Amino acid sequence: MREVRGCLGLLAEASDEVGFGSVAGVEYFDGDGASEQNGAVDPVKVAEYGMQACSALAVAHGYDIIHRDIKPHNIVITPDGTVKVMDFGIARAGNTTMTQTGSVLGTAQYISPEQAQGRALGPASDLYSLGVTLYELATGRLPFDADTPVAVALKQVNEQPVPPRQIRASIPVSLESVIMKALRKNPAERYQSAAEMRDDLKRVANGEAAAVAPRVAYADETSVMPAIERAERQRIATAPELRPVPERRTQPWVWVLVAALLLLLGLGIAAALGAFGGGTVAVPTVLGMTEQEASAIITAQGLIVGNVDTDNSDEYELGMIMRQDPAAGGRVKKGTAVNLVVSAGVSQVEVPAIVDMSEADAIAAIEGAGLAVALPIVREFNKDVAEGQVISSEPVGGAQVPKGSKVTLVVSKGTELSKVPDVVNKKQAEAEAAIEGAGFKVKVTQEFSDTVPSGTVISQNPDPNVSVDAGSTITIVVSKGSNTVIVPDVTSMMEAEARTELEDLGLKVKVVYEISPDVGIVINQDPLPDTKVTKGSTVQLKVGKAP
Repeated sequence: MREVRGCLGLLAEASDEVGFGSVAGVEYFDGDGASEQNGAVDPVKVAEYGMQACSALAVAHGYDIIHRDIKPHNIVITPDGTVKVMDFGIARAGNTTMTQTGSVLGTAQYISPEQAQGRALGPASDLYSLGVTLYELATGRLPFDADTPVAVALKQVNEQPVPPRQIRASIPVSLESVIMKALRKNPAERYQSAAEMRDDLKRVANGEAAAVAPRVAYADETSVMPAIERAERQRIATAPELRPVPERRTQPWVWVLVAALLLLLGLGIAAALGAFGGGTVAVPTVLGMTEQEASAIITAQGLIVGNVDTDNSDEYELGMIMRQDPAAGGRVKKGTAVNLVVSAGVSQVEVPAIVDMSEADAIAAIEGAGLAVALPIVREFNKDVAEGQVISSEPVGGAQVPKGSKVTLVVSKGTELSKVPDVVNKKQAEAEAAIEGAGFKVKVTQEFSDTVPSGTVISQNPDPNVSVDAGSTITIVVSKGSNTVIVPDVTSMMEAEARTELEDLGLKVKVVYEISPDVGIVINQDPLPDTKVTKGSTVQLKVGKAP
């Protein structure tokens, strides 16, 4: 194995991506989720930082150098946004342990499962640690943490991380996929080179889908780990000869402390693997599985399925295991019962009756019932419901819906006012079209007029240009024409001819006969010719008859 400390000088020359020592004016990540100034980092920034870190590791791995202590404290950002990976091969007694003579274990929260178990390391080990760092940057928390380094290391070996999107929903699926692949327990299933991981992070930064997707893994899956072949070993042949730098001396007490921590870690791992308690097995995680899948996994592990209950869950879909007891990761005797709780889906709640409530009261009632208001709120005019009050809701009040469902509100804008058009002196058809086009209804009445032609609007109600409720009825009075006629002169006409002329003018005819040599001829008339009379009036005719 090449001596890491002897390679640092050449490594710094090989790429500006790799840094070591102290850098002035840079921002250090604090190890609590992001930089010292910020909370969780924007997902695009996480991908960009990860790309640069991968570029640095690709250079290191090209020289067959495994960092073994990738963590936020060893990653800095210069003022121009450049990411540098620091402290290659430096053993820190405070948070590191030795797996074998001269081999640094690394910080417990960031070590890979194979580091925790003292197995051979490869590029995938550094990429696991980088995956932990990106997880922390994206979510603001570590995937595994506990009170002691030994307990943390055990979790690295036995437990699965909570998917990042369950902690922070705004994280893209593509970024979650990259992080979860980097955190797979089996190094053979992770990215096999920093360049490969960098390419996927570049896709994430560009808003594209990553080439991988996360898969379900089980707590005891790390029991068999194939030896790691370093993916970039072939590049060693072309790498320049490494130039050694002076060996740094380490104080003896550091090695004593490291050895003690290693002993504690070894004892903890041995206990977890059952070295001190025959007949025990690891409890697998079955969360998110169907009851049938969970039963198969539990039985295969030498355990039995205990009580199976149901409960509502906002997190797990209907029919999925939402809780288990004992929890995953611990060790129990073979034959121990594992109790399960199956999700009954999201709990149902009743939509409150909110019709006629004020908008503010309706929103409070909906949110108080565990529901959400659909946005934007629908607003419409309504002459029967005061402005600002709820007209209706969808679903309606009293309906049972899943908790968290959205309720659509229809809120009144009050009465809509429209201006009445002026239709006086317009023909009836034209007037009706104008009124209906303005959103009103039309009522037509008729009356005679000596001044307005027949079929023309004499008057309207309401008056023109007045603002009234939209949809109101506008009454128009249409002329039937004049109701008077001029009595014509029908004297000297035959009776039948005179009768026809008068009746055609809308007059009635009354005939009085008197003896006259002009038999059948109109002798006289009343009213006299050229008299103006109302239609329907009676004109009396005197007609001659034989003696």
